[in-house]
Amino acid sequence: MLRLLKKNSNGPLRGGLVGLSRRWMSTVMSFGDGSHGALGLPTSLVGMGSDSYEPTPIPGLPSDVSSVTAGHYHSLAVTSRGQVWAWGRNNEAQLGRGLLSTRDTWNEPKRVEGLNQVSVRTAFASGVISMAIGVDGSLWVWGKSKRGQLGLGEGITEAVLPSRVELLAGEDIVKASLGWGHALALSKDGKLFGWGYSADGRLGKTSGTLEPSPLDSIAAISTPEQTPSSMMEAAEKFVLEGIEKEKHMPIIWEPCLVDELWGVEIVDIACGLDHSLVLCRDGTLLSSGSNIYGQLGRSSQDLGLLPVDISFRPISVASGLGHCLAICQIPSSGDAPSIVSWGWNQSSQLGREGPENLPSVVEGLVGEEPISVSGGRVHSIALTSKRELWAWGCGRNGRLGLGSSADEAEPTFVEFLEGTEVLQAVSGFDHNLVLTA
Repeated sequence: MLRLLKKNSNGPLRGGLVGLSRRWMSTVMSFGDGSHGALGLPTSLVGMGSDSYEPTPIPGLPSDVSSVTAGHYHSLAVTSRGQVWAWGRNNEAQLGRGLLSTRDTWNEPKRVEGLNQVSVRTAFASGVISMAIGVDGSLWVWGKSKRGQLGLGEGITEAVLPSRVELLAGEDIVKASLGWGHALALSKDGKLFGWGYSADGRLGKTSGTLEPSPLDSIAAISTPEQTPSSMMEAAEKFVLEGIEKEKHMPIIWEPCLVDELWGVEIVDIACGLDHSLVLCRDGTLLSSGSNIYGQLGRSSQDLGLLPVDISFRPISVASGLGHCLAICQIPSSGDAPSIVSWGWNQSSQLGREGPENLPSVVEGLVGEEPISVSGGRVHSIALTSKRELWAWGCGRNGRLGLGSSADEAEPTFVEFLEGTEVLQAVSGFDHNLVLTA
């Protein structure tokens, strides 16, 4: 059965399995943008369109899925037997089934090849890379990235099938997180490793030097008279242009300890598109990387890992493309934790009003006792202790699971899941996965 997040936990989120006399039975559902096949739904279920506006069960998966993860455009599921299944975009071999599989089969969940001798505990994904952590703490990667995100050594940009990250062979890795071109990994004893594209200090001082990213020179991505859709298109255009300019920026090809955190125990990590969040055992929350959306949550514009300007004690952290979310202990709310958000709010993905560049409470969920939170490109979702799912932000392509394309400025209960025990909920860029009992 799934190990659920304990209330008031100060440690990292370490989903895993506990021994049971019976096999865990579960169902995986998906909703949102299915244009890349990340929903895993056949045409017969979603009709002629590729989107799903409400949570829909994914056929073809084993009945003992124990955890799910959503990349930008693909999805992964881990079973109680340690198998990994994948579906969605495969242009960069992130499905772990080689490059010969035909595009019309990418939306069909299939077992990842090359992990037959590995019992997998959990998995993670970005836009072009997939990762799996074995029960022995080993880290495995597959996909393509020119920015060193594989962590397999200098100049290695492709792993069509899973390959072990040998430099971490002596570590017991419990969690990883992936941005567009950078990666972080957390060991059981609280050590933090980083690799990949290192501009803006998003990996801390692993490289010894900190250089700004071309994206940071973007002063504005929209004007007041633009419509929400045109603002998003403008933002995407600038990001793509910036990524093109970043091709010759600094890269860390192999995992390195983050120097300035030597001796500091880390309990949780989260990567956005081009920024990082690091939660320390003592409750200090650090941020680094780009701050063009206010996603660092601090007034300081200095490069490197520096404290977020947050007055609450974080329990866990998550990040979307340019916004951040944290579950925090807030004295005024008693024992129940609350969600705090900051960063990009173009489509109300913060779920609140007020200053966007500094952390503030999502009032619409106060009293609901959130146990997990996840951010997409421009939407957010949260799971509460009642096993209820809430969503807010951009509703385009049905990514809020509310049966429409309407945006929601505040957290809204996903009624289609009422009466269902939701065990886990995660967001990709524009799609979501829900694991139910």
